[in-house]
Amino acid sequence: MSTAELASSYAALILADDGVEITADKLQTLIKAAGVEEVEPIWTQLFAKALEGKDVKELLSAVGSGGGAAAGPAAGGAAAGGAAAADEPAAEEKEEEKEESDDDMGFGLFD
Repeated sequence: MSTAELASSYAALILADDGVEITADKLQTLIKAAGVEEVEPIWTQLFAKALEGKDVKELLSAVGSGGGAAAGPAAGGAAAGGAAAADEPAAEEKEEEKEESDDDMGFGLFD
């Protein structure tokens, strides 16, 4: 990540923590106050536009949660998949037994 991206990210986090609206001007002011000189205004404009109307604290707290609504169907799918998964090992064992029987007859891969 470049210095400009990091500085813009940190400035956005500072503004969000203080409950201040995130704008390009406010981001640029914080970055200059921090003494970071190499940030072009396009970065602050991009970050301000991307975060416009969003609650940054809510975004950060939802990163690892996966969402409550998505967990329901996934759990149901896992339960249905569990029954199918229980049948698969038996099928794999049968296939392996067939392969072993080929070896017993003298037909091997390296013969």
